[in-house]
Amino acid sequence: MNKLIYNEMLKLVKSKRLLVVTIIIGIMITMFTYAQHREMENVKKRIGDTDWRVTLQQSIVDMQNRIGSSGISEEFRSQLKVRIDQSQYYLDNNINPQEPGAPTFLRVFLDNSIQLLLPLMVMIISADMVSSEKSLGTIKLLLTRPVRRWKILLSKYITLLLSVSFILFIFGLFSYLISGLFFGYAGWTAPILTGFTVQAGELNTANVHLIPQWQYILMIFGLGWFVSVVVGTLSFMFSVLIKSTAAGMGAMLAFLISGSIISSIASSWEAAKYFFMVNLRLTDYLQGNIPPIEGMSLPFSLIVLSIWGVAGIIISFLVFTKKDVY
Repeated sequence: MNKLIYNEMLKLVKSKRLLVVTIIIGIMITMFTYAQHREMENVKKRIGDTDWRVTLQQSIVDMQNRIGSSGISEEFRSQLKVRIDQSQYYLDNNINPQEPGAPTFLRVFLDNSIQLLLPLMVMIISADMVSSEKSLGTIKLLLTRPVRRWKILLSKYITLLLSVSFILFIFGLFSYLISGLFFGYAGWTAPILTGFTVQAGELNTANVHLIPQWQYILMIFGLGWFVSVVVGTLSFMFSVLIKSTAAGMGAMLAFLISGSIISSIASSWEAAKYFFMVNLRLTDYLQGNIPPIEGMSLPFSLIVLSIWGVAGIIISFLVFTKKDVY
């Protein structure tokens, strides 16, 4: 098994897919870091004060103005009210939710990447782990070896898990190093409030508690790794089922994009909460954001994603071990 895994990792490195993912992540983080830096400079010019309390108070006023405007949906209005209550809670407790520094950028960037950007990076690795060998015909040579099929596929899946861990590591390393050039490297022990919940559209702060930012970052990295594994597993399944890598990637990309759309417009479609792509934003539960569909919670989303992931593994192994290779 060790030799099989080594062989799969060697093929992955030689194909330069990991290098491509690393370059894309570096470029995206650099772009977002620069955009965030420009945004901070614009806020300073507009407000004329660097005090975070003034900035947060202005943000509250802006959201209140948006609530009072016509043309916004009731759902979005409810989300704004919750965000206002959260911001006011930070003000009342004298806690800066955006403590300047690379750790804060890392936290916010991963929060915003968990639904689409991070899954896309994982998909680049996982979508052709089997289908590419089918297209090239090398899978036939691999199956002629005196090794059981399930061991061959298991080595590929373990390689996928190692690749997901590497991608998360690169995300964290690049985010910290690059953003630190603009914002500094301090802020690991900054206080973060978590435990917000939303009940009947109202913010509930009964279970809110303080944790250091490094602990919060570990939590979102754990959730990000779990989401990446599930998305990678389903992409891996498509790679087993479909011979064309482009078709498999296209199908998975369609699911991921549709998840973003459904999450924003299908609050009344209760059955949609059982789709894996609607449950990807696990970090929203840590922040106390309103779930896209009523009845969703962190345990619920973890269970739904686990079921999809296990189903993807079972289907992959059943098809690969039973289906004729041609």
